[in-house]
Amino acid sequence: MIAGLKPYAAYKDSGLAWLGPLPSHWGQRRMKFLFRERAQKGFPDEPLLAATQTKGVVRKDEYGKRTVTAMKDFHLLKLVEEGDFVISLRSFEGGIEVAHCRGIISPAYTVLTPTRDAVQSYYARFFKSADFIRSLTLFVTGIREGQNIDYERMSRAFMPLPPLEEQIAIGHFLDWANARLERTIRAKRRVIALLNEQKQAIIHRAVTRGLDPAVALKPSGIPWAGDIPQHWEVLRSKYIFKEVDTRSLTGAEKHLSMSQKFGLIPSSQLEVKRLVSESHVGAKLCKTGDLVLNRLKAHLGVFALAPEHGLVSPDYTVLRPARELAARYFEAVYRTPACRIELRQRAKGIVQGFWRLYTDDFYDIRMPVPPVAEQHAIMDRLNIDLSGINTAISRLDREIDFLREYRTRLVADVVTGKLDVRAAAARLPQVAEPVDNEPDVLVEDEEAEDLNEIEH
Repeated sequence: MIAGLKPYAAYKDSGLAWLGPLPSHWGQRRMKFLFRERAQKGFPDEPLLAATQTKGVVRKDEYGKRTVTAMKDFHLLKLVEEGDFVISLRSFEGGIEVAHCRGIISPAYTVLTPTRDAVQSYYARFFKSADFIRSLTLFVTGIREGQNIDYERMSRAFMPLPPLEEQIAIGHFLDWANARLERTIRAKRRVIALLNEQKQAIIHRAVTRGLDPAVALKPSGIPWAGDIPQHWEVLRSKYIFKEVDTRSLTGAEKHLSMSQKFGLIPSSQLEVKRLVSESHVGAKLCKTGDLVLNRLKAHLGVFALAPEHGLVSPDYTVLRPARELAARYFEAVYRTPACRIELRQRAKGIVQGFWRLYTDDFYDIRMPVPPVAEQHAIMDRLNIDLSGINTAISRLDREIDFLREYRTRLVADVVTGKLDVRAAAARLPQVAEPVDNEPDVLVEDEEAEDLNEIEH
């Protein structure tokens, strides 16, 4: 991808197992001498900030109001200046975040200001590198959800210290490389978005009009469905599915997790490990073919059929067919963008990200209901018609995954001195290439990390 990068000529032992050898001319210094802790309070009029794992420390109002602030005594919040680093309650999972603006943040967080020997652009990358994140286990206290970084211990740890001009060169090179890779990733995601639009148009027409283009139609009375075949029924969801609430007595059944991208899958298959409770006793049980919805994200179409018996979060809704039907047909209907508009209208809540779809509101949603044989025929035809689009989307997803893995490895190798970018950086324009800041296509699994950020 980026040719011509080679290791340094000579290395020395860093003395740190997680870091390995360093270029022989790099230094090392304890973290407390590279960063000063900022504990300033009494700035209640500054904007509230949110510490996120994917966007850094940003203004809460620009982040979409997806975090909750339980504290009202804003004068007790800590001041953060642009360029500071923040150790949040979830930093042990994703590294230390850099602040992109001035504001105030939870007093439970640690705010660090770089000294003149620490270049922000270098350490912003270093603190998000895989090697550094793995090292954080050395400084973590508590277990599971209670884990936190003990900065007193971390402050005594040694960090790599390249020469000042080399820190600047590394930051400049990685900004340039990231801009190139990000443009390529975004271009592929735009193609995926267009393919998904095409896919949804095909699905919507099939599940609301059927397969016969010459069939006689009638008004459905459902605003988002429009006209439907004359021989179809219209039923409220309460006559199609019934909620079941059976709880696990032992918690020993297979644990299933909801993913907007992959549906309901065994938790062991999730690439991003999420924090889970120590015991699954009291979790809801589902059977193969049940329709499971995440009540907090139902308006995003987070419905999925259970592929096997197992247990799910107590906050999920488990729906079992109340009559003979092809459950996969109704899964497809509920997930259409048109139906999601009604799901959003029926979801209740004040703060975005915490809207909840209650069962009675779900029951009231009217659905087009073809004969059972036609339900199966529609889904069989969709499997054929969408195979080419699904193949193209999967290929693009793999290419994006490869680019992300390459970027992660490149950053790790450069910030830890495994690759020398000094000559490459010297050939680059002094003004960094801008990264396209237009919003990404929504990928719920990626955002799940940020939705867990809670201010204390």
